[in-house]
Amino acid sequence: MTYSELFEKALEASKKSYSPYSHFPVGAALLTESGKIFCGCNVENRSFGATRCAEQTAIQKAVSEGEKEFAAIAIATPKSDYPVGPCGICRQIISEFADGKMPIIYGCSWENHIESDVETLYPSDSLHELGSS
Repeated sequence: MTYSELFEKALEASKKSYSPYSHFPVGAALLTESGKIFCGCNVENRSFGATRCAEQTAIQKAVSEGEKEFAAIAIATPKSDYPVGPCGICRQIISEFADGKMPIIYGCSWENHIESDVETLYPSDSLHELGSS
């Protein structure tokens, strides 16, 4: 699967967004090491703390299906004018399951996207030693 194909799946996922408060749909497509793709969209709630980001939705779907090794994630924000990267919480959640070199592709369109990786977006990741005991 190419990054452009993965990004296209993220764009499709953004169409399912439930974002009546921000009016900012986001879609994510997560590629696992086994080749499966899990898509998610943001699901807002008027209690803002209960809102789930698209990246969180895709990761939770994958983990709930037994997939915990990820190869890449694409994030689409089609209503923005520029590539919007994952929020801080999502960067933390992504880093829980991915090594620093895992690609993160994000943008408002394929023509206006950025290809990065976990360690660039979440430098000085800490506390991984807690999970290795």
